[in-house]
Amino acid sequence: MPLIAFSGNRFLAEETLRDTLAARGLNVRDLPRLAGEEVSAESVGPLLAPSLFGDGGVVVDLAGVKPEKALLELLASAPVTVAVLDETPPATRLKLYDSRGEHHPSPAPQKTGDVAGWVAQRARKTGLKLDREAALYLAEVFGPDLTGIAGELNKLTLLDPPLTAERVRQVVGREPPGDSFAMLGAATTGRPGEAVTQLRRLLENGEDPFKLMGAVVWQYSLVARCLALTQEEGRVTEAQAAQRLGIKPYPAKKALEVARRLSESKIRAHLARILDADLAMKRGLDPAVTLERLIVQLSL
Repeated sequence: MPLIAFSGNRFLAEETLRDTLAARGLNVRDLPRLAGEEVSAESVGPLLAPSLFGDGGVVVDLAGVKPEKALLELLASAPVTVAVLDETPPATRLKLYDSRGEHHPSPAPQKTGDVAGWVAQRARKTGLKLDREAALYLAEVFGPDLTGIAGELNKLTLLDPPLTAERVRQVVGREPPGDSFAMLGAATTGRPGEAVTQLRRLLENGEDPFKLMGAVVWQYSLVARCLALTQEEGRVTEAQAAQRLGIKPYPAKKALEVARRLSESKIRAHLARILDADLAMKRGLDPAVTLERLIVQLSL
């Protein structure tokens, strides 16, 4: 009987485990499950005997466990199905799983766009008519917390379509975390209310004010360098800017967007304000208040 290992995101790994065992005629709820201090050769051994009706099985959760070689050998040679949950197995265990059994990895989406894609796909599987903006909203407010998203999707199945972003937002009742690029973008397009809202969300989510100031300094330095590029070469694409500045395309795109809206004199004035705010914070003035004042000044 096979050793079947499930790795990666815990929520996805648990789902894959249930589906895989169900396809083999096993209900995970009917199987003994060992975790933590229970995971030992002495505890697992008695559970590896086949039942009178054929294959049995056991689920072994290795979270927080450093399994000994003897235990792994026992699991790999068991006469019943052994399902192992191992979120981040080292190379030695991966080799064992691949050579002595099966390995089902479940990598989790991390970037907001990838999470939104996962949300849309899961919604389709459950028959939910969720629009694109609603999927993106869930990805923004929950990030890579797939368990939380799945719980919200279960609630949304009780509602009648259409499930627009606004309706989903009303049901979920959470605001997206702040975005320093969005904050700067709002400030440089004369939207101080939105820029301050982004700042406050970032602070409420535990962002360090000094790190935020560092982000503003870095982003504005990119803006200044992008402006210099456009003055030298005319129209510059985000790919060209990323290559010339040695940065990734996304920050290059955002910096170019700001640079195209501002003149050299405006950027120089903004850089002076940023320097004054940075010095004020380092001299002991309230960092949150100083940042908020700066964001309003950049919006003028």
